[in-house]
Amino acid sequence: MSDVISAAVTALNDKMGGEGFDGIAKFVIEGEGAIVIDENGARAAEDEADVTLSADADTFESILKGDLDPTAAFMSGRLSVDGDMGLAMKLGSVLA
Repeated sequence: MSDVISAAVTALNDKMGGEGFDGIAKFVIEGEGAIVIDENGARAAEDEADVTLSADADTFESILKGDLDPTAAFMSGRLSVDGDMGLAMKLGSVLA
C-alpha cells in the first residue's frame, strides 16, 4: 500500500470520527490505488462500490485538507464520478 493511500485512509477515518458510511464508495487515486468507505469506515481496497470517485493524488489531498470543495473539483473536471450521484453528494458532506 502506498504512503498516499495509508495517509488517506487515516485521514478519512479521522474525519468520520469512528462512524461508518451508509453505502459503499470507492476513491481511486491515480497511480496510487483505491480506498473503500462503507459502514466499517475507510480501508485500502479494490472492492465493488455503489459510486466510484477518481482523481489524481494532488486533487484528492486538497479535498481531504478542505482546500478544495468536492463539488468544485467535480465541476472543474478534476474529480470524476461513476455510479450513484446521490451517494457521491452524501459523501461530500463527510469530506467537508
